[in-house]
Amino acid sequence: MNIGTAITSENCSPWLLGGNFGIEKEHIRVDRQGNLALTPHPTAFGDKLANPYVTVDFSESQLEMITPPMGSAREAIGFLETIHDVVSESLDDEYLWPQSMPPELPEDGSKIPIAQFSDDFKALNEYRYFLAQTYGRKRQLISGVHINLSFAPELIACMRTSLGLESVPLSEFKSQIYMKALRNMMRFRWMPLALLGNSPAVHNSYAETFCEMQALGPDSRGNPLTTSIRASQCGYRNKLDFILDYSDWPRFHRSLRNLVESKQLVHEKELYNPIRVKTDLTSGEITHLEIRLVDLDPTVKTGVRPESLHLLHLFMLWAIAIEEPGEFDEVQQLIASKNQYNCACCGLKSRLKTIAGDELTEEEASNHVDSFLTELSALVPASASEAQDYQASIETLRTELKTPTSSPLEIVRKGVIEQGFIQYHLTQAQHFAELSQVRGFRFNGLEDLELSTQLMLREAIVRGVTFELLDRSENFVKFSRDGHDEFVQQATKTSKDRYSAVLMMENKLVTKKVLAAAGLSVPPGGHYTDQDQARAEFPRYQGRPIVIKPKSTNFGLGITILKRNDDPLHFERALEMAFSADSSVLVEPFAAGREFRFFLIGDHVEAILHRVPANVRGDGHHTIAELIERKNQSPLRGKGYRTPLELIATGQAEQLFLETQGLSFESVPDSGETIFLRENSNISTGGDSIDFTDDVHASYKEIAVQAAQAMGVAITGLDMIIADITTPATDENHSIIEMNFNPAIHIHCFPFQGENRHLNAKLMDFLGY
Repeated sequence: MNIGTAITSENCSPWLLGGNFGIEKEHIRVDRQGNLALTPHPTAFGDKLANPYVTVDFSESQLEMITPPMGSAREAIGFLETIHDVVSESLDDEYLWPQSMPPELPEDGSKIPIAQFSDDFKALNEYRYFLAQTYGRKRQLISGVHINLSFAPELIACMRTSLGLESVPLSEFKSQIYMKALRNMMRFRWMPLALLGNSPAVHNSYAETFCEMQALGPDSRGNPLTTSIRASQCGYRNKLDFILDYSDWPRFHRSLRNLVESKQLVHEKELYNPIRVKTDLTSGEITHLEIRLVDLDPTVKTGVRPESLHLLHLFMLWAIAIEEPGEFDEVQQLIASKNQYNCACCGLKSRLKTIAGDELTEEEASNHVDSFLTELSALVPASASEAQDYQASIETLRTELKTPTSSPLEIVRKGVIEQGFIQYHLTQAQHFAELSQVRGFRFNGLEDLELSTQLMLREAIVRGVTFELLDRSENFVKFSRDGHDEFVQQATKTSKDRYSAVLMMENKLVTKKVLAAAGLSVPPGGHYTDQDQARAEFPRYQGRPIVIKPKSTNFGLGITILKRNDDPLHFERALEMAFSADSSVLVEPFAAGREFRFFLIGDHVEAILHRVPANVRGDGHHTIAELIERKNQSPLRGKGYRTPLELIATGQAEQLFLETQGLSFESVPDSGETIFLRENSNISTGGDSIDFTDDVHASYKEIAVQAAQAMGVAITGLDMIIADITTPATDENHSIIEMNFNPAIHIHCFPFQGENRHLNAKLMDFLGY
């Protein structure tokens, strides 16, 4: 059995698409006119060397974004997109340049700012000045994407067993596998370059320094066939094409060290190979390969398409599956390098060769790439959960191969020719900045998490705090930085609150008793553990507005407000809903006024929100049901607390409340008439959120702090009914109706109306980050 048969076997195929995926990418910062930004690295991200997600590359103007290893291509791209969004949101009057080739550069290259580090890291400064002197500052401003890929450990172990090589140490076998992948990927790198290259032009200010190229558009140079100037002889490369010994890892590493020891390179990292071997710093074992061949794609916000990751992942698998065409010696290495430069220069029309040295016509080269895609497609296990995504990517790339005008490369080339190099890319940068603002609440790739958790993770990126999802379904996260760990569930369950305090807030009866004992205003009412007994109490509450709610619940579940309470059947149905959520139920008088949510952190009111119950506004034509459907189409609404607003439901509670108004879902409200679907104003039941932090009288904030202190809680969402927020508090004009042990933060960060109160940032402060 050979490796190709082994990896597609029934035993090994379940692990074929596994492994880790990591992405690094660079972007030049530009001002709003598209000029190189000369401002320092954004202070929002702290120390350049301490933030694992956002740092600098060669220049102070050149950001680098880094994802941690992720378990799938989708999650890696999602994480990268989130870093991109967070960075974009932090830039003042600047954009992220979406093209690998730099914008207009100063004629005097010495004006390009080199990244600066403290004296403790003097070597980093010295190395960058060496690069500037050796290669030029302009060339060092070329940006790109580095894809880090590893094989699943289970796949490597399965291959070793299937091939009957159990006697070979696992570390040695793994090294052999990665080196075979490296050799074949280096041999055939021109094929993914032909499919993914996307730097067809350079601005005149770069071309005048390095390469003679024809005019292409009003302010750029290139040629109509160029695939990737970045990967060409005019791009990011060493001055010489070094010949290395690829036979195995020890020999490869020895040949690389020889270049350093002979002073042809100052450091191993100065070798600008399109594919690098990465090793564990302690053991020295190969951990993964870093593919550095990929241009930024200016047609998508993140600069990386899923198609690129899928292609390169399959390319690495294909590279170990196929037989090797002889030794990867000096002859083959020179052919491979020449193929890269020719393809980068002129695509499939260039003088490409087989690894044996036979020249390919354009048609033959295209057929080679088409067959390559077919072979990649055959590797995808049909049973894999990601199979459909991988196959769709292959078909997209095949379409672009056969119809080049549909490819991102040709879209960019057309834009540069028609609009100009600067204007086309500046327009793209502006558009992408707007897109980052639209969905600023989302952590892409982790959308299954509650939105409050996603916001905490986004803030962790800004502060350089690493995190681990301990239990994804429970939104349980471990945050870490500088040896300081915090365990947080659902954003607001932290070590700062005692367990007993959480239990007290969860129990509405206990909350009322504790607050009343502290002299705070709470609603009176009855407490019932028997549904028949509660039902018999209807005369006690008849004709009075009341609230019926479970003793221990959250998110407005099981709560009903009856403003008239003149129908025993409605009273009975409300009790049934409450008892279905808990075995203990409270019936309380409905307090007059508006309800406000006070969010407290450490004895300080950080935000106040008024929640408007779920509602629709009539137009005189559509039914209530139709109006609900239309309002629910807003991208801000969703389910499961993963969007700023929740969908408006059409369940029993909404139907019951409409009936108390003499309405049904089929009623047609008048134009401009507001119809409420619920009395309770929870966002979780479709309500709207309005920020009132700066509008509520200070006396109510003081009462909220007193309540938190009485309960001994650090983080809480306190709900208070207030008759008039501009009038100082008295014993009669307000009432605390409950305190929540797990209050959502997203409603304060992205209110329906009002200011973002950045509770994710304030919570991270409170946690010590």
